Amino acid sequence: MSMFGRDPWGGPLEINAADSATDDDRSRNLQDYDRAALSSSRQLDETQQSWLLGPTEQKKKKKYVDLGCIVVSRKIFIWTVGTIVAVGFLAGLITLIVKTVPRHHHPGPPPDNYTVALHKALMFFNAQRSGKLPKHNNVSWRGDSCLNDGKSDSATIFRDLKGGYYDAGDAIKFHFPGSFTITMLSWSVIEYSQKYEAAGELNHVKDIIKWGTDYFLKTFNSSADTIDRVVAQVGSGDTSGGSTTANDHYCWMRPEDIDYPRPVTECHSCSDLAGEMAAALAAASIVFKDNKAYSKKLVRGAAALFKFARQQRGRYSAGGTEAAIFYNSTMYWDEFIWGGAWLYYATGNSSYLQLATTPGLAKHAGAFWGGPDYGVLSWDNKLTGAQVLLSRLRLFLSPGYPYEEILRTFHNQTSIVMCSYLPVFTSFNRTRGGLIQLNHGRPQPLQYVVNAAFLAALYSDYLDAADTPGWYCGPNFYSTDVLREFARTQIDYILGKNPQKMSYLVGFGNHYPRHVHHRGASIPKNRIKYNCKGGWKWRDSKKPNPNTIVGAMVAGPDKHDGFHDVRTNYNYTEPTLAGNAGLVAALVALSGDKSMGIDKNTIFSAVPPMFPTPPPPPAPWKP
Repeated sequence: MSMFGRDPWGGPLEINAADSATDDDRSRNLQDYDRAALSSSRQLDETQQSWLLGPTEQKKKKKYVDLGCIVVSRKIFIWTVGTIVAVGFLAGLITLIVKTVPRHHHPGPPPDNYTVALHKALMFFNAQRSGKLPKHNNVSWRGDSCLNDGKSDSATIFRDLKGGYYDAGDAIKFHFPGSFTITMLSWSVIEYSQKYEAAGELNHVKDIIKWGTDYFLKTFNSSADTIDRVVAQVGSGDTSGGSTTANDHYCWMRPEDIDYPRPVTECHSCSDLAGEMAAALAAASIVFKDNKAYSKKLVRGAAALFKFARQQRGRYSAGGTEAAIFYNSTMYWDEFIWGGAWLYYATGNSSYLQLATTPGLAKHAGAFWGGPDYGVLSWDNKLTGAQVLLSRLRLFLSPGYPYEEILRTFHNQTSIVMCSYLPVFTSFNRTRGGLIQLNHGRPQPLQYVVNAAFLAALYSDYLDAADTPGWYCGPNFYSTDVLREFARTQIDYILGKNPQKMSYLVGFGNHYPRHVHHRGASIPKNRIKYNCKGGWKWRDSKKPNPNTIVGAMVAGPDKHDGFHDVRTNYNYTEPTLAGNAGLVAALVALSGDKSMGIDKNTIFSAVPPMFPTPPPPPAPWKP
């Protein structure tokens, strides 16, 4: 007989009554049945298994780390952190080894001589500053000076004339050569800002220019559109007739110690001075075109000055003024062309271009008749500079009618001038050492030489930028390299490649003038105030100057390459603002990589398109 029961877990359970097995056998059979049940298709949970099988070995629980945004295995977390720490340690160790192990540096090529000389030549302007000096002036032996300029002369309406630059070795502020200085520096920045930047001097030269323009804005009513007077000079230097009146030439004093009256010279009919000042402010407005408010202020001042120059005709040095002794102006027609060209570039107003290209003005300025000084750019005659400046317009914009004829003439005249600089022509003599005699053997030749070197290098760059390999001198073709070579040989002469082996740039090389004709440099800064005559002992001393006026280009050698390093002979040893401005311009043009070239477009920033913009094409036809 068999009995059927119910497995308490839901499975069938069969017991055979006829089975004669013992209790132990039955127990073993039951255990076999239990195992069979466990291996059946139905899975038991852990509790059920534990009832059947008894206690089993417990599994290890995994541990986790809760990172907030994610839960990860603790083992993985420890391995990851350990790997990061190990990698970081290894990277730090490698960095430490790399930094501590000595390496062989391969510095870039040293700056060329022209760049080295440029750094020094710009420092001269810091030494010439008048007024309250900025903290970063970097000339230890200079201090605030002539803070009462304007106030000390009751005859003038211009009460605040502190600032600006002293012209040379004295403390007079001559505005005619001073404004030419600012024009030349501005021109060089407009053309070669990239080279100034590469030399690390762009901010410095712009600061030098602004120191000058800030001052010139005080010398006339710069807030008015129409003016009736301009300050021509501050200080006095006339010692004619044996005058013993204390002034800037009779006395030998540091500017910081000046206590004598400094008269202000105004002019009411000075086309040359006002035209040059207009050129300076207009050119500087392009330099500062990114400072729109200041640039606009400069343009407004330039326009007022040029209007005054055109309406009140006359030379600023006429009528027996002191200016006729020191900086006599021969005419004002060249300033009309020069100032008109700069105002056209600064404003884009075609009326200025029409004036600058008027054939009558060019004729009066001597553009067609030559002369012994034809082709010589100086603080007095700007015709050559104006012709180069307007040739630029023809080369790059080609404005056509009605300007083409006179611009072509200026371009041809510029080519002739460049030919005259070459050694194969006899327009100008040369010393045995190779210095071109642009002032025909007269004293102080270097100021003219540096201007010619600048124009030659600049015109060479114009031709290169216009993809023109050279120019013709009669039937002969000359490459642009010939012009650059002329510029290099002249500047190299000034820097020491001359029969005297003398660098005429103070502080450049080891052999340079030590007795520079300069009051501030020749008197020690020893807290002793030397009066008007008390400084004469320093003027007449045979000892070198106690202060080195770094960057000053002295007047230069004579026509036989001779030079006398004597403080009392200003024809050899006196530096000037205008001379140094031309030197700076020439140096930056020759410095660095020739491939850098000129900035073709900045000067044309305000110039509108020469031809009207063509209308847009018609819309496509639709049926």
